[in-house]
Amino acid sequence: MQKKLLTALVSTAALAAVTGALAQSARLSDNVVRVGVLTDLSGVYSELSGPGSVRAAQLAAQDFMAANPSFRNKVQVVGVDHQNKADVASNKAAEMIDRQKVDVLMDLPTSSAALAASEVAKNKKIPVMVVTGGTTALTNEKCNKYTFHYAYDNYMLANGTGTAVTKRGGNSWYIIYPNYAFGQDLNRQMTAAIRENGGRVVTNSDATPFPNTDFSSYLLKAQSLKPKVFGTMQAGADLVNVVKQYNEFGLRQQGIGLGIGLLFETDVAALGQDAFAGALATVPWYWNLDQRSRDWAAKFERSFGKKPTWAQAGVYSATMTYLQAVARAKSDDGDAVVKALEGHRFSDFFARSAYIRPQDHRVILDVYTVQVKPRSQAREAGDIFTKVATIPAARAFQPLSESKCKF
Repeated sequence: MQKKLLTALVSTAALAAVTGALAQSARLSDNVVRVGVLTDLSGVYSELSGPGSVRAAQLAAQDFMAANPSFRNKVQVVGVDHQNKADVASNKAAEMIDRQKVDVLMDLPTSSAALAASEVAKNKKIPVMVVTGGTTALTNEKCNKYTFHYAYDNYMLANGTGTAVTKRGGNSWYIIYPNYAFGQDLNRQMTAAIRENGGRVVTNSDATPFPNTDFSSYLLKAQSLKPKVFGTMQAGADLVNVVKQYNEFGLRQQGIGLGIGLLFETDVAALGQDAFAGALATVPWYWNLDQRSRDWAAKFERSFGKKPTWAQAGVYSATMTYLQAVARAKSDDGDAVVKALEGHRFSDFFARSAYIRPQDHRVILDVYTVQVKPRSQAREAGDIFTKVATIPAARAFQPLSESKCKF
């Protein structure tokens, strides 16, 4: 009896020692990993990102802690509004790092805000996972050692949608774009893709104010130019306003198709599928892509009350990828996590065939050209897209041979 009791005590002590060692195995600043979601909580991108992105990061943190007991109660999520302004994003990024002690910045819709926060984080040696900002400058002339570009970028959008629409006969375009870093870059990328596939832009593209509600002058110009495609590089609430007015002006009936640079599920929901029916877009994910996607989307909807956009799904995936890198590095030190992320290969419900290129920190993954279904073809609420093609990761993003990135 005494021998059995002694054995049990030794076993219990050994288990406690192992558990204690696991709990101490990761060297965490403040004994906590803090994920900072810097996003648009109240403006034109709040529906496609915003509070849903914060919730997605929280779900990733919960799932990570459940799968990694040594991190239980050691991951926190902080959500902050950058108001889609570069100066606010810069100030908030510094405040989150210095005062709230966040260890990573996540999401960052609005390219100007992403670029501003990226510069702050570089100086403070904090990783940044840009999910919703699109400018390719993040992995080219404005790249840095601490910034990773997740989910999509403007090259991917143009390479997918510009190519597909032009090859389907949409070989003359008139383009409008929001006048900030994202729109300027996407206009350049889309124009290049159209020309490379034998199309043309019939006149100089027009920059529009950001944000904006009245696009009537641009639609009247499109009517006079009579291109085959009216290209809109707006997103979020601005895109909704463009498409609403495109339909009110009857451009579709006049034979002028709609070319969309960046499309989110919430944009379609705002006006209804028929307003966008037939439009092509390129996305990194959508909720009913397959069973893995549907399962995760159902979990998110139970928690948040709405189906996820691909940006919100991307924030979950990026948060989980970051936290798993912390676990591999056994530290939340910025340099250690960057090293653990570089060259990492993975595949989850969101990012398929994914690889983090060490040379420029572009996360490459399979993406999809999709077409918006008319409402009559939807099998259930939120059944928006028909997949036209899968673009493999190796072909979806800018090749390294064209990269201007130098760390």
